[in-house]
Amino acid sequence: MTTGTYLEIDGRPALRFVRDYPHPPQRVWDAVTDPTELAAWFPARVAFPDAGAPAPGAAVRYSFEADGDGGTGRVVTHEPPRRFTVTWATDELRLVLDPLDDGGCRLTFTALLGERDTAARTAAGWEVCLEALDAALGGRPSIAPTGPTPAWRRHYEDYVGVGVPAGAPVPDA
Repeated sequence: MTTGTYLEIDGRPALRFVRDYPHPPQRVWDAVTDPTELAAWFPARVAFPDAGAPAPGAAVRYSFEADGDGGTGRVVTHEPPRRFTVTWATDELRLVLDPLDDGGCRLTFTALLGERDTAARTAAGWEVCLEALDAALGGRPSIAPTGPTPAWRRHYEDYVGVGVPAGAPVPDA
């Protein structure tokens, strides 16, 4: 099953995921911006070495437990508890939180991609990451994805099946 949508934004390939949560925006904001909470669902460890906390223009360092360096990026937008945008290598990750009438909030996560042929592979990755975020926010055990899994492979095949661009190398799952 796919929950993401492939689109182009200003000529760039992009993926968009929308999730509604029964939590106030501040709770979801913490889950998507605090390095300790990101560890429950984000595929890399995140650090803000310049200031220890996100701020526009601040450096972002990504690292992986298995092989170390995950690259760097910058905080583009930091408007608590509404908008958070960071770069990661050639991708840009945009998170927007909108309050809902029932006290919950809607997370719109958009990943602008550096390369079109990575779309299906990246969509599958964000799908398993967002499933981990869903679990973490739901109080269920959550482990951040650190590599391809059978669930990732199923999502990848689903995205390819609905026509999301593919062609980039795919890791074994």
